[in-house]
Amino acid sequence: MTSKAFAEMGVAELQRGLAAKEFSAREVAEGSLARISLADPKVHAFLEVTEELALKAADRVDAAVAAGNLASAGALAGVPAAFKDNMNLVGTRTTCSSQMLENYRSAYTATCVKRIIDAGGIPLGKLNMDEFAFGSSTETSAFGPTCNPWDAERVPGGSSGGSAAAVAAGLATVSLGSDTGGSIRQPGSFCGLVAVKPAYGVVSRYGVVAFGSSLDQVGPFTRSVEDAALALNAMAGHDPMDCTSQAVTTDFTANLAEGVSGMRLGVVPAFMEVEGLQPEVKAKVQEAIEQLRRLGAQIVEVDLPNAQAAMSAYYVLGPCEAFSNLARFDSVRYGYCDAGHGDLNGQYEASRAKGFGPEARRRIMLGSYLLSAGVYDTYYYPAQQVRTLITRDYQRAYEQVDCIVAPVSPRTAFRFGEVTDPTEMYLSDMFTISINIAGNGGMSMPVGLGADSKLPVGVQLVAPQFKDENMLRVAAALETVYGPAPVAPAFADGKVGN
Repeated sequence: MTSKAFAEMGVAELQRGLAAKEFSAREVAEGSLARISLADPKVHAFLEVTEELALKAADRVDAAVAAGNLASAGALAGVPAAFKDNMNLVGTRTTCSSQMLENYRSAYTATCVKRIIDAGGIPLGKLNMDEFAFGSSTETSAFGPTCNPWDAERVPGGSSGGSAAAVAAGLATVSLGSDTGGSIRQPGSFCGLVAVKPAYGVVSRYGVVAFGSSLDQVGPFTRSVEDAALALNAMAGHDPMDCTSQAVTTDFTANLAEGVSGMRLGVVPAFMEVEGLQPEVKAKVQEAIEQLRRLGAQIVEVDLPNAQAAMSAYYVLGPCEAFSNLARFDSVRYGYCDAGHGDLNGQYEASRAKGFGPEARRRIMLGSYLLSAGVYDTYYYPAQQVRTLITRDYQRAYEQVDCIVAPVSPRTAFRFGEVTDPTEMYLSDMFTISINIAGNGGMSMPVGLGADSKLPVGVQLVAPQFKDENMLRVAAALETVYGPAPVAPAFADGKVGN
């Protein structure tokens, strides 16, 4: 392919072409599927390609165009989309990149996926991830790692690494990921994308395999702020199948052109002095702050005194919830089964030992310990108290500012095998975890390449609870400076990673 790929186009460009009948939605689907066939072997973002579902969705869009009413097909009509493989979709396997669920077929469709398809999105397939979302590099997938399209020797981040890589390589216009402690924002930063974790409750979690039920949230990867806002519009809102979902009436595209003049943006000085923050990342974040000041924003220093405890609290709360959620994978009702051990206990033990990978077993064991008698009061209860303190810190900060600006990750994408110590890997999320604990919305906005690594760097924007439009407004202002996120050079202009 030498011409611009359909999946490299934004939502508006695709829909202009469809409305003008320059191409059909079926041509978009077929072209996108062909590009995946050629380019994905260089990236390994996809675990499953859904050709039949894509063509059926495209035909529905073409029928609307033929009737002279493209708008009736939905706000994402004709847009190539793909989904992290912890999101159920009837007709596909939902493996969570684990041998435990290698052959599990979706019995229903996740609400977030259904809403993207109902809005006219063309479902291209399911995307690689860290096993059960446990990881920050997509190296823990039972089906092999995903490569960063900017440098195939480096990780794309995680756990939504496949979702980030698919958009960065121009294999999808929109992808969905899930974020428990940074798993949308960190790969968004590593792959140079607009990556949004909405406030907890904005998007239904029904049909998404749970890691930490009080922390998980679904959000989009795109290459422009407007596309992210359109995807949020499609997904957001109350779902009777998820009691944590909220009624949302916000049009996330409404204030994107308003700029930041008059906004008060918070900066946390302690974040900028953290040990391990790479100089090139710090420099790009500071540059973005100065650009926002130049655009008319007032920069205000704020304090989050308990943020340093977020990592400790998260690695109590997260494993405890993971231990509870993964108890259902017992080899009896569904999941990998290693039979022939004489009794049910032997089958259960052998199946879980072989079905789960090392990081999943590590978190299950940690959660089991932390919830055991005599230990619960020492760790779990204090972690919940810290959660309350962190939430209050953010609430006080937002009495002074409209949005907070911070780093996403302390570093740019690292090489495969470079980070082998689990604790060091956990530190990839040092700036993102507190937002999940508090339930706020957060996003990564690409602000160019690091001076040394020449790899993407993202700045994190954090909004007050249920005011995600604030961070999107700030991101749109930064986009006027840095431009929309580009496709990685090896995949741009129709190239397939050569």
